[in-house]
Amino acid sequence: MTKENAIKLFQDQRVRVLWDKEKEKWFFSIVDIIGILTESPNPRKYWSVLKTRLKKEGSELTTNCSQLKMQSADGKFYKTDVADTEQLLRLIQSIPSPKAEPFKVWLAKVGYERIEETEDPEKAFDRAIETYLKKGYSKNWINQRLKSIEVRKELTDEWEFRGIKKGLEYAILTNEITMAWSGFTTKEYKEFKDLKKENLRDNMTNLELVLNMLAEATTKEISKEKKPKTFTESKKIANQGGTIAGNTRKEIEEKTGKNVISPLNAKELGTKNENKEIEE
Repeated sequence: MTKENAIKLFQDQRVRVLWDKEKEKWFFSIVDIIGILTESPNPRKYWSVLKTRLKKEGSELTTNCSQLKMQSADGKFYKTDVADTEQLLRLIQSIPSPKAEPFKVWLAKVGYERIEETEDPEKAFDRAIETYLKKGYSKNWINQRLKSIEVRKELTDEWEFRGIKKGLEYAILTNEITMAWSGFTTKEYKEFKDLKKENLRDNMTNLELVLNMLAEATTKEISKEKKPKTFTESKKIANQGGTIAGNTRKEIEEKTGKNVISPLNAKELGTKNENKEIEE
């Protein structure tokens, strides 16, 4: 567990947070959130009463919440109830507060949009383009990113057909591909780019995206031909697909004299794009 500085929420009111490197999750102090949303003079007591109510309603939220040591106002560290992002959003829905309403409206909007995207998948791509444009990405990068989503989906469809389980097994195979082409595990790659919860592909350069697509597309094609029957066989194929892209990366680096793997993240990429446009 790595300690991080408290983040700002709701203007200047602060919430204690901890980033768990292993789980790749933010954990928020529940009493801090409750204090802000309810303006209660005693947020600990409010949380205690709310916990009792939620238990009676059969909610699993209070059972699943963890306790972590966080620094208190006296400078000492005490165990306090914390929630991850998903748990926090569920908690907010249980608090009758005007300050919680924007979150509830947002949750309803997100839910409605997901239903729309199920009925018309094209809307998901339209929203993705709009989001990336607002973040400052170039149209060329966005086209590459959307193509990478398509390539990834084709690969996961192949994995699903071969009986690979979603979740951990997908993550292991993805890590195998990433390590083979980039020289980094997925975790090391994210740390190299100074990322936490952010999506790694959203922080790749055009060339990194192209090589990642090559690795995943090649893995899919090899899998279709070799028809692996076990997870171990699929893992070997993932390494083979990644290695082909890795050899391409090394050849590019040899010819250009530059490292393909860039420490630039999305924010820095956006800044570079803005500076380039100004210069032009």
